[in-house]
Amino acid sequence: MTRPSRPLAAAQALNSLAPSRRSVVKAAAATAALAGPLAAALPARAATAAPVFAHGVASGDPLPDGVLLWTRVTPVPEALPGSGVGPDTEVSWTVARDKAFTSVVASGSATATAASDHTVKADIRGLAPATDYWFRFSSGGTDSPVARTRTAPAADANVAGLRFGVVSCANWEAGYFSSYRHLAARGDLDAWLHLGDYIYEYGSGEYGTRDKVVRPHAPTHEILTLSDYRVRHAKYKTDPDLQALHLKAPVVAIWDDHEFADNAWSGGATNHTEGAEGTWSARQAAAKQAYFEWMPVRPAVAGTTYRRLRFGKLADLSLLDLRSFRSQQASTASGAVDDPDRTITGRAQLDWLKAGLKASDTRWRLVGNSVMISPFSVGSLSADLLKPLAELLGLPQEGIALNTDQWDGYTDDRRELLAHLRTNAIGNTVFLTGDIHMAWANDVPYDAGTYPLSASAATEFVVTSLTSDNLDDIVKVPEGTVSAVAAPVIQAANRHVHWVDTDRHGYGVLDITADRAQMDYYVISDRANPDATSAWARSYRTRSGTQKVERTYDPV
Repeated sequence: MTRPSRPLAAAQALNSLAPSRRSVVKAAAATAALAGPLAAALPARAATAAPVFAHGVASGDPLPDGVLLWTRVTPVPEALPGSGVGPDTEVSWTVARDKAFTSVVASGSATATAASDHTVKADIRGLAPATDYWFRFSSGGTDSPVARTRTAPAADANVAGLRFGVVSCANWEAGYFSSYRHLAARGDLDAWLHLGDYIYEYGSGEYGTRDKVVRPHAPTHEILTLSDYRVRHAKYKTDPDLQALHLKAPVVAIWDDHEFADNAWSGGATNHTEGAEGTWSARQAAAKQAYFEWMPVRPAVAGTTYRRLRFGKLADLSLLDLRSFRSQQASTASGAVDDPDRTITGRAQLDWLKAGLKASDTRWRLVGNSVMISPFSVGSLSADLLKPLAELLGLPQEGIALNTDQWDGYTDDRRELLAHLRTNAIGNTVFLTGDIHMAWANDVPYDAGTYPLSASAATEFVVTSLTSDNLDDIVKVPEGTVSAVAAPVIQAANRHVHWVDTDRHGYGVLDITADRAQMDYYVISDRANPDATSAWARSYRTRSGTQKVERTYDPV
């Protein structure tokens, strides 16, 4: 139950922001199945030991007057994630203006229960805009780690600059999350954007590990049930680098397919066998419930992640859900990619996005977009590179023209959206994208066939994967080998593509001023090394009013 907050702020406790489905696993069977993989992640303690915060703390979705706080408490040793057991446990939170908590501005409490996997959320309001705060949770005499968060600027504020970390595609088994550690070490982020594939659903050794499992999943089988998805989220939340980044800045996250299953659409997924693996509706509901339990994300429309945040007069950020409403992916040979009855967004979401872009009065319109919107033609790649590229994209390997899991497979939605930008003279739209395990800097042309003689509607910055296989991993050659051959061919066939790196892992840092939006691309030295170093690779920017990308030779 929630107790009133202190008078300087209002805090609304949310035991769960998940969908209403409450599938709880029976204690005995679940505890036996889960004790092995997850007990190792928890400190050894006596049965009467105090509660612990083994999965860290996090914040997300910053507003001018508030932020969403998250944690998960383990009240007793047997209350493992996904077990469905453990007592109701009171968890309190405290928010302060200083790390020493001498100036407390909000506090309250909630009851963590097995029904929400002992996760806790607190939607704190009444805070000052553009301000750093520190927070912690407490239970049974135990305090969580102390974390920093930051509110968004006031809606009418003249903001000089914003800086966001940008990441996607973190496969636990393929390597360590060094990119998170390097972003955490910066100390200059207003927030960080996770553009999808925060977790992966596959069983151990089944996906993207270059034939080497660096560290095994929990559970080791493919995740299908609510308990499975909870356990997988919990495993990820034990990663020290991920915990470190959650301690430093609020996250703004959307999901892509692997939070559900590979190449998910509204009625199924490539990696889902109806019947043998249960119904898709049950699996999707379980995945969504676990996601909202374990992530500091506010659902805007029940059961989805599309929503909009504003950062003063400088930028607003429209966050898309491109899995819940999309039509099934089409075959390129069928011609269905141009079918106006097929959609990647769903009608309501596309109308919402168009209305928001038209009504926007900020300098920049950012779009958090899980799959690439820029058109992509393979061109004349040799067979030895075409086959692994098709494998990476999940495409037929006998020859392809486009990736139908991206906006290329739903051209009518893209055409309508870009026409809306042109008709309403909407400029400074920047798509921020993950998914493809490569880094790109693109113009988004109205007509790729006549570009650059025709105009560009927007720009797009695509970040590579944290750890998930890219082309050099699939071909099993030294890093940079494939990119040296493939990148010139891709750019020749796609004249709106200014740069593509097919081989390296890393992250982006997006820096925005009134004059330009710039993406600095960073790469890590070795995904299999927990101490991997980070290095700046390249930078691209779009200057206000141009709708085009250009290279710049220094990071911000």
